Amino acid sequence: MLFTIAIAPVLIILFYIYFSDKYEREPIRLVIKGFVGGIFIIIPVIFLEQFLGLLNIFEGNKIMSAFYDGFIVAGFSEELFKFLATIILFWRSKEFNEKFDGIVYAVSVSLGFACVENIMYVFSENSLNVGLLRAITAVPAHAIFGVTMGYYLGLAKFKKDGKKSRYSTLAFVVPWMLHGLYDFFLMTGYNLMLLIFIPYVFYLYRVGFKYVREHRSKSPFNPNNMKFLDEDSSDNNDDVSKV
Repeated sequence: MLFTIAIAPVLIILFYIYFSDKYEREPIRLVIKGFVGGIFIIIPVIFLEQFLGLLNIFEGNKIMSAFYDGFIVAGFSEELFKFLATIILFWRSKEFNEKFDGIVYAVSVSLGFACVENIMYVFSENSLNVGLLRAITAVPAHAIFGVTMGYYLGLAKFKKDGKKSRYSTLAFVVPWMLHGLYDFFLMTGYNLMLLIFIPYVFYLYRVGFKYVREHRSKSPFNPNNMKFLDEDSSDNNDDVSKV
């Protein structure tokens, strides 16, 4: 039962993102490849988190310690390796041929990582309640960090050289900041921070759905967009014939 609770939200969200790619779905083998890659990055993440944890000089300060653990130990380590895995596995893939693909690939990596992390948390606490709570908070949060990463990677992939580096940087920095803030609210342990945490989770949901809708609606494989492209091409040809 605990295993089912741990992996069910991961699979549900993964299927949702996969089937949200309405117009030109990615090969399932690549989604599995990203998921497995996300599983394996748990190993370097653990080592990096342990190392950075030893460098925490704020142990006597609750707020600063929570900030360091949230933004540096957890947020930086986890999003860095998710980013690297997504770039290594998919950036040069010929299947990465529209912006929405960045979301699919980054989410597959993020959820592979989230799956292992969720299993570890649920079984370490041996609690059904922990599994249910994480099903609506931590697991969707990891997915949304992946959506954000993929959103910016999609922009970077199809921008001219001048903007590639900008959006590539945002693909790492923005989910890092979102992740760090998420953990910071929880790690302080203050009731006020927990009250802020609840609307923050709703904000993350809103951001995630917004990015998914935006890239999906602008897909070049969307029949409506293809119609506009054909009309633009026809207009351009008419202009040329008039000259």
